[in-house]
Amino acid sequence: MAGEPQDDCLFCKIVDGSIPATIVRETETTVAFRDINPQAPTHVLVIPKAHHKDAAALAAEAPGLAADVLRETQAVADEEKLESYRIVFNTGGGAGQTVWHAHAHVLGGRGLAWPPG
Repeated sequence: MAGEPQDDCLFCKIVDGSIPATIVRETETTVAFRDINPQAPTHVLVIPKAHHKDAAALAAEAPGLAADVLRETQAVADEEKLESYRIVFNTGGGAGQTVWHAHAHVLGGRGLAWPPG
């Protein structure tokens, strides 16, 4: 069920504390932590604490929570002192999503070329 923790979800386990992560910010509704395979000097993931399978599902099922995630990307960028940065939501396996829990990548600290992939 949307919003409910999933036993097999890596990010749900980070939210409940059973898997460690380097947390940089936490609110009532979100957690932000460093990516274990960074693709830029700053690479932080911002996730909703509630489980939603991807960004599209999050936006459809909990638009207020989607806004919280976006707000936190700005807070992360501010704390990391990023003048420019990229926010990435991979949605679906063909786009590179490997964890089926909505998450935003905050990437910065170097030039980011376009197109990205």
